[in-house]
Amino acid sequence: MTPDDPAHPDTAPGTATERVYDSLYTDILERRLAPGTRLREEELAARFAVSRTVIRQALHRLAQDQVIELNHNRGAQVPAPTRADAAHVFDARRVVECEIARRLAGQLTAAQLGQLQALVDAEARADTLGDRSAAIRLSGEFHRALAQMCGNPVFLRLLEGLLPTTSLLMALYQPDGTPACVLHRHVELISALGRPGAAAATEMRRHLQEIERSLNPLPPVRPVRDAFKAYREPAT
Repeated sequence: MTPDDPAHPDTAPGTATERVYDSLYTDILERRLAPGTRLREEELAARFAVSRTVIRQALHRLAQDQVIELNHNRGAQVPAPTRADAAHVFDARRVVECEIARRLAGQLTAAQLGQLQALVDAEARADTLGDRSAAIRLSGEFHRALAQMCGNPVFLRLLEGLLPTTSLLMALYQPDGTPACVLHRHVELISALGRPGAAAATEMRRHLQEIERSLNPLPPVRPVRDAFKAYREPAT
């Protein structure tokens, strides 16, 4: 039985694709796959022992979530957002998320505030364990949850288009040891959201500015391994 065999267990719908998606997402955030790396279907299929169909599905999902770039001529590759891109990303996030915070201030239920606190607690645990990719992902989930609670699907779509690039910028340009998000800001945001007034929007603006300022002008120099070397045919 081969990975391309329809009966292969790893081709079960929803399982193999999710495994490949999650693994590549983590590899990109943790810089095991460097910006600009080509993601070739044959190499990925060998690495994960799945069919190229499964790989294609995972790559399309990653492209839809703007975690990778998928071009007709160049194929799939890890994007390389620049430090200059951060100014545009955070400018857009401030416009969207400060308005979300303004609308939610004093309107959230105890259950919603509890949901936000649970995300902050999970992010803190990931940070304590040194699981940076999980901390970055949970930070994004916190902001995404606020957009969902706001109830405007356009706000949510806009933010979902900005969060993956933010995650890549944080993975690339934040110094090692820097928390994904400044956790006390999330705690202060929850506190501000619990009461009416302008404090929540002000705190959101301060929070996003703090994240942007944590990005270095140049990416830190880190060794990046060739994640596909073992699966590549030797040169002839």
